[in-house]
Amino acid sequence: MGDVILKMTGIEKSFPGVHALSQAQLEVRAGEVMALVGENGAGKSTLMKVLTGIYPKDDGKIEFFGKEIELRSPKDAQDLGICIVHQELNLMQHLTVAENIFIGREPVIGPFVNQREQNRMTTELLESLNIDLNPKRVVKTLSVAKQQMVEIAKALSFNNTKLLIFDEPSAVLTDTEIDDLFRFINQLKADGLGIIYISHRMDELKRISDRITVMRDGQYVDTLVTANTDIDEVVRLMVGRVIYEEPRTHSMVAPDAPTVLEVEHLNSLDVKDVSFHLKKGEILGFAGLVGAGRTETMRLICGADPKDSGTIRVNGKEVRIKTPEDAVRNGIGYLSEDRKRYGLCIGRSITENTVLTDLGKVSKGLFVNDRKADRISQDYIDKIKTKTPSTRTLVRSLSGGNQQKIVISKWLFKNCDILIFDEPTRGIDVGAKSEIYHLMTELAKEGKSIIMISSELPELLRLSDRIMVMCEGKVTGELDIAEASQEGIMRFATDRNVGVSKNAG
Repeated sequence: MGDVILKMTGIEKSFPGVHALSQAQLEVRAGEVMALVGENGAGKSTLMKVLTGIYPKDDGKIEFFGKEIELRSPKDAQDLGICIVHQELNLMQHLTVAENIFIGREPVIGPFVNQREQNRMTTELLESLNIDLNPKRVVKTLSVAKQQMVEIAKALSFNNTKLLIFDEPSAVLTDTEIDDLFRFINQLKADGLGIIYISHRMDELKRISDRITVMRDGQYVDTLVTANTDIDEVVRLMVGRVIYEEPRTHSMVAPDAPTVLEVEHLNSLDVKDVSFHLKKGEILGFAGLVGAGRTETMRLICGADPKDSGTIRVNGKEVRIKTPEDAVRNGIGYLSEDRKRYGLCIGRSITENTVLTDLGKVSKGLFVNDRKADRISQDYIDKIKTKTPSTRTLVRSLSGGNQQKIVISKWLFKNCDILIFDEPTRGIDVGAKSEIYHLMTELAKEGKSIIMISSELPELLRLSDRIMVMCEGKVTGELDIAEASQEGIMRFATDRNVGVSKNAG
């Protein structure tokens, strides 16, 4: 590792009702990966927004290559060589790779963009980064991993980039894609760049970071050398308590529990003859690699996409579900993996989002009883420990984990008996994960039935009573939790010809 290139000390930032950063600090050296970790709401994103000029700091000092700097806009940071690759990809889907990379900086001939030169510049840039992409490809035709590489190339297209920030870069990537990303980061590190790596995946820290800075409640806690640090210690510093999630060793479902959902021979373009059942009080896990058809199956069940054929029964009665409204009417709630796009009205308040699923409960005639709605919203904030200054706070201002809690709140308010959780803890820290695990377990004990899609095998083994495994649109395995293992799940998830193994009734 080289010299210190960034030093932030005594950083303060407040918003109405929230002291977001208090004496926060961070140091990054040339040629190192500094992992920045903390629970949702710990202040990581706010600190990065101060560093990239999105938010002005209220107090404190930022030194870059030994010189104190003031950042009044993102352009100020960019001009200095500080760039960020956001968790939420910030690309224009209808434009090409080259057009996205050089947007606003296009080479021109008179009044016209020189497309040939732009494509040549892009090819030269991508080759220098060992990224195999056609500059003429339209971005919407690329995988999420490839789109992320476009974001990285865009950041590095500013020739003076000296510090690169990765915000949850692996949240939507497969294991193979993560391996590719890490090779790329190591290449940047070898070139002498300073890298800040934000992640909730504790297993990644040992693989990619040199040092780890921990934040909690907007404050600096400690900086640790990764090679000399136990990850359990990092978790303890993050949450202020010990968290250990044991795998489930046996099903918690009563042997005589009634079947609440039956799916038979479900078919669509991406789903091929899928059948399964769900019992009352059961958590049924769905495992599989990206593209296995898990989300596509659930979207058919909740009416988001049309099915070609198949039967769905709720409590023994066949139901016709053509729209999400039909699903909700039959007691099925769906928590999408893309909470911002499908699960929330981010420009509305916590209260409005919470009661939106059943306005009749808080309305009299044409008017909503705001006081009653706020009281209900506060009850759910307290129940699932959502961090927010007020029920009237806009959802867009919450951290990712707290946004996910609002999605859960709205379906608890609707009181659906069957809940489909699609990647319920994606982008959520270990402390908030533990709270959501506890909440899901309690819901099952109360008699709710849960289908959970997760790409994290330890999560499936921690929560599920049974696990269904899918590959290329088909169910390839069914495992009772007593006999399930990561190796067994992966065997079914990677071999479409395994056939269905039924170890549970």
